[in-house]
Formats: sequence, structure tokens, C-alpha cells
Amino acid sequence: MTTNESLHDEDNAGRAAPATESNGPHHEVATLAGGCFWCTEAIFRDLRGVKSVMPGYTGGHGPDPTYQQVCAGTTGHAEAVQITFDPGTIPYTDLLRVFFTLHDPTTLNRQGADAGTQYRSAVFYHDAVQEQAAYQIIAEFNSSRVRSDPIVTEVTPASVFYPAEDYHRDYYSQHTAQPYCQAVITPKVAKLRQKFREKLRL
Repeated sequence: MTTNESLHDEDNAGRAAPATESNGPHHEVATLAGGCFWCTEAIFRDLRGVKSVMPGYTGGHGPDPTYQQVCAGTTGHAEAVQITFDPGTIPYTDLLRVFFTLHDPTTLNRQGADAGTQYRSAVFYHDAVQEQAAYQIIAEFNSSRVRSDPIVTEVTPASVFYPAEDYHRDYYSQHTAQPYCQAVITPKVAKLRQKFREKLRL
């Protein structure tokens, strides 16, 4: 998104409080970063068993980072999504397989034209089970040689997650015709529908 700053002239009003993990009895939380959070949100919203997807910032220092600060790379936060999901419908390992398939986990601090630590690939695990699953799926992808280069995704404990400004939420469905969305996000959504059709909402 660094090449599309003109798309982000909105103010920073409408920020929610930092997210907490108050899940329902049958829901869990996953926190993943794979470049532009518009892309990641658009992918996971379509999966059956996903209750909600919140774009935001995590893994940095200092409270209440703004989009402009994160884009400048001064806070150490990554653009990420926090996914609330039903593990009885879609296991965490399946979320990870979608995640590693639909972004490039082999490029350090870069996704396409978006460069900087704010665009790093990262799994922010919430417990030991998620940590183990992350390493399991990384090993699975590395051994399958789906990618020509090894995965460099950061696996680190989840920290405070700050929801992004309101105008970032459900961005793709509201701005599908924008050049960035057409060039970057639409191909990812098409790939999701091709490779994971059985996991999509009816």
C-alpha cells in the first residue's frame, strides 16, 4: 500500500479500543500478518467458520498506533488481522494453510510493492497449540517445495492488537474497483476461490 498513499487520505477518527480475547464458548482467535491487511481481510472473510475479521496493528511498541505511523515504519507494528473462528468448522491449521498459500511467506518484510517491517509475514500465536501448529504448517510447506525459497514467516507470541481505523474495515468489498484492489486483491480472492472452494461460505 506504500505506492497508493493517495487512497488513504481519511482521518483517524473511529478507532476502537485495543482488542481483547473475549471469545464465545465455541470460538477461538487467530492473529496473522501477511502484508496489506486489506488483502488478508478479504481472503478470510469468505471462509466458512470465520465469525469476524478485524484489520489492525500488532507486534510493535507504543499504544494506539495510527495508520500513518505504521506505514512510516516507526512503531514496529505489522498490519495484521485478528480472526475469530469456530474451530469445529475450520481448524486453525486450515486457516494457516490458506494464509501460507495466499501470500508470499518467503520474502522478508515485503509483499510485492509493499516493503517494510509493517508488511512482514507473521503468525502471532495465542497459545502453545497455535505455536506448534504454525511450525508444523511451515515445515509442511517447506518440505512440499510449493515455494522455491524457504519460508521466513515470524512466529511470535500475540501481543496487544489495535483495531485499525474504521475506513479500513471491509475495504475490498467497498472499493473493489480501485486500481490497488483490482491489481493486488482481486487475484488473491480468485486464487482462494480456486484452491479452497470447499471451505467457502455457501
